Amino acid sequence: MLLSKHKKNHNANSGKRLLVSINVLGSAGPIRFVVDEEELVEAVIDTTLKSYAREERLPRLGSDHRAFFLYCPHHGSDVALSPWDKIGSHGARNFVLCKKPHTTNEAADNGSRTSSLSRRGNGSWKSWFHLNLKISSH
Repeated sequence: MLLSKHKKNHNANSGKRLLVSINVLGSAGPIRFVVDEEELVEAVIDTTLKSYAREERLPRLGSDHRAFFLYCPHHGSDVALSPWDKIGSHGARNFVLCKKPHTTNEAADNGSRTSSLSRRGNGSWKSWFHLNLKISSH
């Protein structure tokens, strides 16, 4: 009797659970796992990177969650989600994980290389996606 009351209280106090699907740019398929809707975006990125590494997917991404953006493609916005937002606050379950663009110090390179940001456009997932569609349609 006491055990069942404890389970009911625990379920009443915990938030809704969501099955999220995270598409990692450059990877074969999405990573799927269940999260609490109160989970922070930062923690979801961290869990995605750990799952990705555990599955030994390529390309290797590393484990620093600060080096990645999480986008919600259904919102029609190019703006990355804030790491401090709650994942359930966006009303979506499908997301795109992108590595933040790296810029090189052009002064140190004496102008020999352009920044990777300028080579890749604005660094958003949409520009990468559209570029790959154009290449594959030929």
